[in-house]
Amino acid sequence: MGQRFLLTVDTEEEFDWTKPLRASGHTVDTVGWITKFQEFCGGFGVVPVYLIDYPIATSPLAAEVLREPLAQGKAEIGVQLHPWVNPPHEEEVNQHNSFAGNLPYELERAKFMELHDTIERNFGVKPLIYRAGRYGTGPNTAAILKEAGIAIDTSVRSRFDYSGWGGPDYSHLGLRPWWVDEARTLMELPLTSVFAGGMRQWGQKLFPKMSRMGRMQGLMARLRLLDRIPLTPEGVTIAEALRAVDLAVAAQLPVVVLSFHSPSLSPGYTPYVRTPQDLDRMYDWWRAVFSRLIAARVKPTSVKEIMASVVLA
Repeated sequence: MGQRFLLTVDTEEEFDWTKPLRASGHTVDTVGWITKFQEFCGGFGVVPVYLIDYPIATSPLAAEVLREPLAQGKAEIGVQLHPWVNPPHEEEVNQHNSFAGNLPYELERAKFMELHDTIERNFGVKPLIYRAGRYGTGPNTAAILKEAGIAIDTSVRSRFDYSGWGGPDYSHLGLRPWWVDEARTLMELPLTSVFAGGMRQWGQKLFPKMSRMGRMQGLMARLRLLDRIPLTPEGVTIAEALRAVDLAVAAQLPVVVLSFHSPSLSPGYTPYVRTPQDLDRMYDWWRAVFSRLIAARVKPTSVKEIMASVVLA
């Protein structure tokens, strides 16, 4: 299929990122801003994959906003599990339990199935791709996904370690897709984060050690010796992103996976987009990244196209 890129959107409720998580009290005010972003992506032939959680799955406005793009094949739907807002509500809401993979099998499965079936019922689409909220997979996640007929998991954020918060450690995992099971029924499609700088070839060994050395990461990045750049507009400058794109293309990654959170589509809901000017800069980011990828002959792709390009048992 050649090199491709996939845009994934963590489509979720709004909440204060600086405060403890809550099972209720959230809003979904930014859903209406998806229309503008969808039209923007259409100008580049990009098919966004909206990974939606329970508050979005139960939002009539979300179903209305996405109905036409889904029907026209200009957008796709996937599952994103935020366990703290997803029924059944049986666990204590805390940091440990915010990683769905930390929940008992029965509860993780019950929450996932409730969300999966709600999406299928309200959007009229069977979702085939999954991302765990907070990238929180666990030992039972793959079995649950396979039972539901999910073909692609995109929960792995390669080069990142969440074990300090009670989550998984993905720092040792690579950037190319792989089969999760021997039967080749579930593919892992990791998010793209690259090492940049003069010492990038040793990044996988050095970066985890640097993270335990206070300000070393920042110093190495400023000296352009070693930096970790995730392909997201949230906290990453255009210049950094274009460096990362060039490195991902040079590494011949078959699929470059981009991501961000839907509340960043409106000012004031995330730390990354506080003002209208911030929002303009985010659109400039997407414009620059899409243009760079397409100029490098890396075309936009979709879940449908990826599945058609591989043999699934």
